[in-house]
Amino acid sequence: MFDLSSVDLLDAFTKEFRLCKVAEGEHVVVLAEPDSRGDYVAAAFGAAKSLGAHVISATVPGGSPAPMPSTHTGAGPGLSSVLDDTTAQDLLKSADFVVDLTQEGFIHAPVQQEILKAGTRILFVCDAPDVLVRNLPNEADKALVRRETELLKSAATMRVTSAAGTDLTVELTGSKPEFQVGFADDPGRWDHWPSTMVLCWPEISDGRIVLAEGDILLPFKEYVASPTTLHVSGGRIEGVEGGAEARLLETFFADADDKWARYLSHMGWGLMRSADWFATAMYGKGDLMGMDARAFAGNFLWSTGPHPVLGRESYAHLDIAMRGCSIAVDETQVVREGELTDR
Repeated sequence: MFDLSSVDLLDAFTKEFRLCKVAEGEHVVVLAEPDSRGDYVAAAFGAAKSLGAHVISATVPGGSPAPMPSTHTGAGPGLSSVLDDTTAQDLLKSADFVVDLTQEGFIHAPVQQEILKAGTRILFVCDAPDVLVRNLPNEADKALVRRETELLKSAATMRVTSAAGTDLTVELTGSKPEFQVGFADDPGRWDHWPSTMVLCWPEISDGRIVLAEGDILLPFKEYVASPTTLHVSGGRIEGVEGGAEARLLETFFADADDKWARYLSHMGWGLMRSADWFATAMYGKGDLMGMDARAFAGNFLWSTGPHPVLGRESYAHLDIAMRGCSIAVDETQVVREGELTDR
């Protein structure tokens, strides 16, 4: 049987790898597990080979120690077969560029930081094919995310408000601002295709977050159906009020049995103008990571659980994407009522 889907993807992967500066003579590892998409493995292998790189396709056993299902959640530590195998880790450290096609990635795993310290570039890819193609990044995106990152670095406070009632003040000092741009072109760089966003890791935030109808709960990949209010003090969610979503969140925090479950983690805003807010409704939950929601231009994205800056290790990771918010960084308005400001 002919695998024509991988041929269809070859052009997109080749363009993406050029942005990642995959060059002739480099060593590329395509990392997969048994449940990874075969067409992605083939397209990544073919794209790297067409650019003159030495390519190895490595398939390791599946299985994650995270208590939640590890399919496209962003909540787990990655595959045990890599976490517990120094030979697999050495292979990744020896590569110039790793294409991570596993279902979960190693976003919150310390082992990923060890691989990056070796100078390896890592690109995580897990969304549906048309999501990748529609949100193919361009080189100019990097200047934009760097500008927003520098703004956060030089600021003391971020304030998030909304007509629904959100009023959250965030202390930015020591929050280690970062960005995702959708390609990994610098040595020791991890990135995620697709993604264009800026984020930071604050410790202290106070106020309330009001989820409005149509906001998105990830990794549940569900839209909020009724207003839900979260009361935040000192960076911790002290209470949740509302209907079904409030009960869902309270049950999640309780069932997690994790002291960091109620603490806020990273937060920031999306810059990906090609993102589709309704993509979450158009695919099966196992087909998406949900980057359209996470990186949607003008959203407010915040999370709970793991916090590498403060050394908090946790599997109780929620990403919640909100529309219609206004975000001010010190005196600079970066988002107004869900729209990026023209700066």
